[in-house]
Amino acid sequence: MSNNMPTAPMAGIRVVDFTTVIAGPYCTRLLSDCGAEVIKIESEAGDLIRAVPPISDGASSYFAHLNCGKKSAVLDLRSEDGLSAARKLIASADVVVENFRPGVMKRLGLDYATLVADHPDLIYCAISGFGQTGPRAMEPAYAPMIHAGSGLDLAQLQYQDELTRPETCGVYTADVMSAIFAFGAIQTALLGKERNGVGQFVDVALMDSVISLLVYECQLAQFPDAPKRILYPPTAASDGFIIITPIGQRIFEDMADAMGHPEWKTDPRFITAPNRREHWDEVIACMESWTSTRTAHECENYMIAAGVPCSRYRTVGEAMTDAHSVARGVMTKVEDADGGFLVPNPPFKFGDGMVGVVPSAPGLGEHTDELLASLE
Repeated sequence: MSNNMPTAPMAGIRVVDFTTVIAGPYCTRLLSDCGAEVIKIESEAGDLIRAVPPISDGASSYFAHLNCGKKSAVLDLRSEDGLSAARKLIASADVVVENFRPGVMKRLGLDYATLVADHPDLIYCAISGFGQTGPRAMEPAYAPMIHAGSGLDLAQLQYQDELTRPETCGVYTADVMSAIFAFGAIQTALLGKERNGVGQFVDVALMDSVISLLVYECQLAQFPDAPKRILYPPTAASDGFIIITPIGQRIFEDMADAMGHPEWKTDPRFITAPNRREHWDEVIACMESWTSTRTAHECENYMIAAGVPCSRYRTVGEAMTDAHSVARGVMTKVEDADGGFLVPNPPFKFGDGMVGVVPSAPGLGEHTDELLASLE
């Protein structure tokens, strides 16, 4: 799919992208998926993610995942020539996105307050660990420490029966959440510009993004005496684990019938939702007495056939290549000399098919000459 088709929803929008690593690049990749022209500004060394494995055809597929569809221009922002080129690109742009620590862009003269004087309709999005204001604004931040500092890790810990310390972070939730919030905020700002004729400064913080994720936990922190929340733990199967979520009276009764235990429906411990809440560990034990004698796949088939929400635990690779994922076009193949690799399309689909991954990633500085020539 090309990202410059006239029917793409963001066709004609130019984005100058000063971001690196994950949060900023993922935000701007989503803009590219929607048809925007995204110009990634890099140093001569390039985004450090370019060197991070996995490697395919001599280039990082991790980098490509985050930067498909963009143009790359190498500019030395420590030089006047580089800064001059950056200013000219911004003057031609609708949106600027950056994820430096607060103050860096101001020192370069590329901050919103400086640029807006000559570009009053500019949309400028700054992504940082703690935001542009507040006592912690200048502190360094990466996703794992945000997970710890936001309460996410301890919230997850309190839901685990067998852990005594917070889990090691491997999935960078803070980066992805802030990227998605920044993407949505930029769209909102562009709509505001369309309606009101003025630009906007957008301040997105990883910390704020993760706190926003903790919907129930924010309320529980204020009302700690609330009744214990029902959780749906992994249930042992004969060859692994599954998860079953018997939410509501009808689903619980359907599950009981499917498991061959209709007597559970009239058991005083389980007859109503409040009864089950009081005896939830016993509900889980009864479920596991059935699941443990069957494979995860068998359990899943039985439950789904009965209309009971259930899933076996899969690897990421299994989920990517599942028949349902293939049918929905969840992944797009990026071609290269080593055979290519898959990256996810945005998790929203437009009826005209004009939103999706552009299946190529830029080489370092690949578009520098073309872009600089266009400024003359």
